[in-house]
Amino acid sequence: MMDMVEKLKQKVLSGERIGKEEAMVLYEAPLEQLCQSADEIRKHFCENIFDICTIINGKSGRCSEDCKYCAQSAHYPTKVEEYPLLSKEEIVTWAKYNDEKGVLRYSIVTSGKTLSDQEVEELCETVRQIRKETEIAVCASLGLLKEEQFQKLKDAGVSRIHNNLETSKRNFKNICTTHTYEDKIKAIRSAKKVGLSVCSGGILGLGETIEDRIDLALSLRELGIRSVPVNVLNPILGTPYENQTPLTMEEVRRAVAVFRFLLPDASIRLAGGRGLLEDKGRSCFTSGANAVISGDMLTTAGITVDNDLNMIEELGYRKELWDDERYFHHRNRD
Repeated sequence: MMDMVEKLKQKVLSGERIGKEEAMVLYEAPLEQLCQSADEIRKHFCENIFDICTIINGKSGRCSEDCKYCAQSAHYPTKVEEYPLLSKEEIVTWAKYNDEKGVLRYSIVTSGKTLSDQEVEELCETVRQIRKETEIAVCASLGLLKEEQFQKLKDAGVSRIHNNLETSKRNFKNICTTHTYEDKIKAIRSAKKVGLSVCSGGILGLGETIEDRIDLALSLRELGIRSVPVNVLNPILGTPYENQTPLTMEEVRRAVAVFRFLLPDASIRLAGGRGLLEDKGRSCFTSGANAVISGDMLTTAGITVDNDLNMIEELGYRKELWDDERYFHHRNRD
């Protein structure tokens, strides 16, 4: 097995892709060798670049969708705070705060399946103000928007759209029934079509199989995604997953490492649920992960920006955006 890990590592380092069956074999490899090899792949393709972002819950609760993990779904009695789209002043104020902290990217996240044209126009005004008053890059996670809405956001200054696939295509129907996997892929392709970078990943610990996790990574690879959030389910009281057993740190490290083999040049970004891990995810950053969502999550507490910036420095990383433009420049630097 150790020879197989080395063989697959060399295959990836040479620029070849590994397939599903090879990834399944990797999942059974000795953990420390797997993680060390994944970290070597990360250094080869991404050097010591570490991408850090924060999010703001720009519109909370009352969501029409029935995603079983989500505290914001109107289908479940979760007691989450509910409010409409925040004002331009409030979103801009937090953007300026994060910019001053040294955060590189700021994402505006809204609950609901999509936004109205009026809400998109309001957000465009907000984004223009953020770009005027700060240096921070702006991302937005707004559901299943239409191509023309994505174009307006790009024109206003949004550089990245976030839309998680969540799990494999096979498993998605077990997680959500009010929209489809194909709906998500359509939205992702629409965002890419107008020239937006896309951030997309999933949640581990939804009862999925190892094959589901690998299929998710392969779907992301097929879509050309280079920012991949890895969330760990934080069971929320009132949701169908409230009694789900959280994953162990070892399980998360293994998943992150295999993702790195499959997505060698992506930012693999620890996101929601990181605070549940014994070391707050630190060991994942020597197992293939190289990006983070810092600060509070949408409805749960996260890790402070100051703590994350200290950790990044201690681990020998340098803070830098890893977006599509940076990726292409980096890959073609020779």
